[in-house]
Amino acid sequence: MASPPPHAASNVLLTRPIPTTGEALPVIGLGTYRAFDVLNTPLDYAPLKNVLQTFTHGGGVLIDSSPMYGRAETTIGEVAALAGVADKFFYATKVWTNGRDAGIQQMRESYLKLGVETLDLMQIHNLLDWRTHTKTLQEWQAQKRVRYIGITHYHEGAYNELERLLKTKAYDFVQLNFSIAERAAEARLLPLAQELGVAVIVNRPFAQANLFRLVRGTAVPEWAAEFDCASWGQFFLKFILANPAVTCAIPATGNPSHMADNLLAGQGRLPDSTQRKRMVALLEKL
Repeated sequence: MASPPPHAASNVLLTRPIPTTGEALPVIGLGTYRAFDVLNTPLDYAPLKNVLQTFTHGGGVLIDSSPMYGRAETTIGEVAALAGVADKFFYATKVWTNGRDAGIQQMRESYLKLGVETLDLMQIHNLLDWRTHTKTLQEWQAQKRVRYIGITHYHEGAYNELERLLKTKAYDFVQLNFSIAERAAEARLLPLAQELGVAVIVNRPFAQANLFRLVRGTAVPEWAAEFDCASWGQFFLKFILANPAVTCAIPATGNPSHMADNLLAGQGRLPDSTQRKRMVALLEKL
């Protein structure tokens, strides 16, 4: 069979290496804020089971959660087992409390809820008591209880502190907000993470759904096909992924069709610098 032309869309999810190890990570992950904080009923679990199956069948692996997200960790563990995909994921969660003992207890509970013995990534949520938890996580990483450690925030007001902590070179990952509507991370944090070899997970890729409200009733521009984009969700995610410092974006969803659409953003071509400027200009007119 003849090879497709270089511009043809691929049905393979793009991957990027985790800088500290070179391990390949698919560029589209799954966030669980609100979407997975549900009751353990068949009605609630059925669509989430479909989401997880769609995610893993489409090549996704990183699933991100936190004790802050209500029942999300428990839901992930239970639904992944029900769906028969519990061994398919790169599990990332967070510690979100004060004090060493409280942090250790909370992290142990996360392991139990997720149903794992070794966690792929543990992050310090919103930098809460980061000095204490960093020491614990470095110990756990040396003991191979956790593979990677990271820090997170969701607001540019924390960027100065994130920058300072990245420069300590103590972390494998940083998670931060970045979208076509929230582009402040492009100024210093994303270039710094790339320079220091820190993997970047992007949260709030849709600016908490504000981007979809902004484009409601507006068609995706025809020129978006130039970078294999067929929906607004793909438009917003491809803008993020076009930045080479980004390792993975984690849109949250409990909708299987949205999950499938998100995965398409990680396939085919990504916009170049000229196209990204055009994308920003379009959004600024709406």
